[in-house]
Amino acid sequence: MSTAPAWVEHAIWWRVYPLGAVGAFPQPPSGPTAPDEHRLLRLLPWLDHVAALGANGLALGPVLASEGHGYDTVDHLRIDPRLGEDGDLERLAEAAHERGLRVQLDGVFNHVGRGHPWVAQAEEDGPGSPAAARLRHDVDDAGALLLHTFEGHDALVALDHSSPEVRRHVVEVLRHWLDRGADAWRLDAAYAVPTDFWAAVLPEVRRTHPDVWFEAEVIHGDYPGFVTASTADTVTQYELWKAMWSGLEDANFHELDHALRRHDGFLDTFVPVTFVGNHDVTRIASQVSDPRHHPHAVVLLALLGGTPAVYAGDELGLRAVKEERAGGDDAIRPELPQDTTAVPGADGAVFALHQELFGLRRRHPWLHRARSRAVTLENARYVVDVTDGSRALRVALNLGDDPLPVEGGAVLAADPATRDGGGDVAPHGWAVLER
Repeated sequence: MSTAPAWVEHAIWWRVYPLGAVGAFPQPPSGPTAPDEHRLLRLLPWLDHVAALGANGLALGPVLASEGHGYDTVDHLRIDPRLGEDGDLERLAEAAHERGLRVQLDGVFNHVGRGHPWVAQAEEDGPGSPAAARLRHDVDDAGALLLHTFEGHDALVALDHSSPEVRRHVVEVLRHWLDRGADAWRLDAAYAVPTDFWAAVLPEVRRTHPDVWFEAEVIHGDYPGFVTASTADTVTQYELWKAMWSGLEDANFHELDHALRRHDGFLDTFVPVTFVGNHDVTRIASQVSDPRHHPHAVVLLALLGGTPAVYAGDELGLRAVKEERAGGDDAIRPELPQDTTAVPGADGAVFALHQELFGLRRRHPWLHRARSRAVTLENARYVVDVTDGSRALRVALNLGDDPLPVEGGAVLAADPATRDGGGDVAPHGWAVLER
């Protein structure tokens, strides 16, 4: 049985990477930031932007004290001093709640930064010590401690999830920030943590915070199996993300339809988090080379079953490419101005499209668990009904140079050429119709 709280049925998240958005990482040219700069509060003006967008959740990337990019935590119980002080998060959460926005925090509990006090203590006390028992390790032939790391990153030291102390600590951390305004958690690198660890930790947190929602980062594998074994509420739907952008880029709706068949199966167990962009991937406006097809991605995000999350800046049409090199994430994690109307490269039409389609979704909350059924399936033409069994909308996507005939009821939303044409879906156009 699903553990997800009822409020998630209406959730639309705006996901932001705070360290980048407030100019705290990489370090600004003026030098290291300090807590008295209260940089986290630079996100306050963006709360009205999120509400105007039609979203109702603020999903924060890492804000806990770390050494660099935020996923190398050195203190789980303190706000990163580059962002400000603990009270700044409480103030931001309070302001979000005043606008009807839920708040999600991002925590990594698979590993810690090498500067974490546990690491120094384990290296000082050596193998066999209580400190070493918190960290995954081996012992070399000379009896020295060999700490395990995460996916070859020497700065990320792996926790030992068989340790009762690690389990108690994670429960404490999750509760600590829920008590200070958080409503939900994203569990970074959750796939690398044994599911029995989550199955022990998450229900214990729910015992005192029954309305909490846990999103686990899982990139590939058995999504339903992970949810069932871990008791997480949901996982990140990377399969569908890939099929959405590559289906549009390659004019291959067969790939998208295959992914949606699997997605429907996932919905039997849980409601996945859907997205077309996040802080780890190339922005959708750069990923899909034909700008005529960018709106199609927004249509899919807004109308398919799932819990949608839009990455900050995608709703403004920003472009950026992730590169596999040191600093290769910086372009997709830019600083945002405090004036939300003065974002370089912003496209007001893209924002208006998000508003229109998120508004449509909010008028049809049953879309949260909607399944999909192909009516027309060709490489460049896709007509699909999204339905909960008793209600349905028809979504038509056209990547081709010829009009796409579609049968249905009233047009609820469409590209300008289709809306003005009064008939078929225009070349490279889209439409949403009543059923």
